[in-house]
Amino acid sequence: MQNSNKQLGKTITAGIIKELLPPESITSNTRLVLGNAMYFKVLWDEKFDPLCTKINTFHLIDGSSVEIPFMTSYKWQFIEVYDGFKVLRLPYKQGQDWTQFSFYIFLPDTLHALALPTLSMKMSLEPDFLNCHIPTEKVPVRNFRIPKFKISKGIEFSKIFANLGLGLPFIPTGDLSEMVDSPEFSQYYVESIHHQCFVEVNEEGTEAAAASAVLVAVCMPPPGPPPVDFVADHPFLFLIREDRSGLVLFMGYMFNPLLAE
Repeated sequence: MQNSNKQLGKTITAGIIKELLPPESITSNTRLVLGNAMYFKVLWDEKFDPLCTKINTFHLIDGSSVEIPFMTSYKWQFIEVYDGFKVLRLPYKQGQDWTQFSFYIFLPDTLHALALPTLSMKMSLEPDFLNCHIPTEKVPVRNFRIPKFKISKGIEFSKIFANLGLGLPFIPTGDLSEMVDSPEFSQYYVESIHHQCFVEVNEEGTEAAAASAVLVAVCMPPPGPPPVDFVADHPFLFLIREDRSGLVLFMGYMFNPLLAE
């Protein structure tokens, strides 16, 4: 099973996720490992010029700051301004199968400690929140900066799911008979759920990977829109979405780009 762990982590994710399961996570009680993985690498529809990437300040919630590289552009961008936050949409090059992926940044107006959690809560509680906050038109920009970053994170989800109320699969009396065809199914339970993800955003585009494993144990044209500032120099929420279907592939928070790796 350890070899299967390496195979799932390395081959399907182009070597980014080398081992999905931590050492000794598979024990003598483990009977089944359910795994999946995804790899995503796409270029921006309009690349950023590396010569325009400059070091600037990213402000942290605790009041301190770090110096990181920011990408910039003077081209019109898909930006929408809402009450308390702004949304940026950066399209990727369209695929041959007519899929259209985009990278989104949901940027709170303030650095207040509750600004990002409040925005995230709205997104979770309002079913159509995301579809109702998608920029559809390009606007001129004045100050435009987004950070280059790379995130690599692993997490074990069983306690998180249990705290959300999904506790039955994690106890020996959980019934997995619809999933496992075995005379021992009454003794099966979910032992742990491991997830690893990787996201890198740079001037060329985005590379991302994720893997999960469940161990069962007119005449005068009207004036154009005014220039908009979009400076992502404090914590924000980001996601990668397929715009035709609305499917979200990756989602995360950026609190400190220097601690993302």
